[in-house]
Amino acid sequence: MSWHARLDLRYQRDEATQRSIARFSHDGPLRILQSLYPEGGTVCHNVLIHPPGGLVGGDTLDIGVHAQRGSHGLITTPGASRFYRSEGELAVQRTRLVLDEGARLEWLPLEAICYSACRAENRLRIEAAPGAELIGWDVTALGLPGAGQPFERGSLLQHIEVPGVWLERGRIDAADTRLLASPLGLAGQRCLASLFFVSGSPIERARREAALDTARAIAESVGAQVAAGVTSPHEEVIVLRVLAPVVEPAMQLLRQVWQAWRAALWQMPASTPRIWAM
Repeated sequence: MSWHARLDLRYQRDEATQRSIARFSHDGPLRILQSLYPEGGTVCHNVLIHPPGGLVGGDTLDIGVHAQRGSHGLITTPGASRFYRSEGELAVQRTRLVLDEGARLEWLPLEAICYSACRAENRLRIEAAPGAELIGWDVTALGLPGAGQPFERGSLLQHIEVPGVWLERGRIDAADTRLLASPLGLAGQRCLASLFFVSGSPIERARREAALDTARAIAESVGAQVAAGVTSPHEEVIVLRVLAPVVEPAMQLLRQVWQAWRAALWQMPASTPRIWAM
C-alpha cells in the first residue's frame, strides 16, 4: 500500500505583537510539532515529522510552505528522511517554498538517505518575492557505507529550482560508475550537499562578496575531509556545494556556514534548533 501525504504550512506575522505564527493543514502522515520560540517571537521554529520514517515505491510527499509578508520561519526535521528499496514505482518528495515580500525562511531538513535499489525523486522549488530571503540546504547520502550497505542499485533524480533564476537538476544512477567514481564526478564520495541563499531581489555586491568570502574561509578550515566550493550563479543566489565520504563532515560544514551567513547577511546569531541536540 502506497502513501500520499500532504502538508500545507503557513507563516504569518502578527502586527500587534511582531510574532511569527505557524498554521498548518495536512492529509496523511505528515505534520509539524508545536511551534517554539527560542529567539523570541520574531522567528518561529518548527519540526516537520513523517511518522513512517521513509518512502517506498509509490509513496508521495507534498510539502508546501508559504511565508507571508514580514514573517520568519525555521523548519527542520528530527532525523534523516529515507528512500527505501522499490520494486519499480517511484518514491517522490515535492517541496514548494513560497516567500512573500519581506519574509524570511530557513529550510534546514536533515539528510535524505537513498538506500540501494531505491527509485527516488526529490524536488525543491523556491519562489521568493522582492525583498524576501531564504537560507536553505539539501543533503543526500547514497547508501549507508558505514553500515556496509553501499548504493549498488537504483537511482535518484535531484531537482532544485528558483524559477527563471537558478536550476540544478541531475540524475544519479548506481550503474553510472563514471559519475560515481570519476574525479570529474563524485570521486567516490557518497554524500553530496548544497547550502543556498536565495533572495527575491539582487543581492548587493558587498553582501554577496562577504557571504562568498566567509564560506570560502570556513571551507578551507575544515581541511581535506570534504571538497567544497561556493559560487554565485545569479545575482539573487549564492550556493555552497559539498562532497564528503559520509554525512557528518558535510553537515558540520553546512551548519558552520549557515551560522556565519545568518550573522553576515541578517545580523542574527545562530539559534540551533533544539531537536538537533537530542
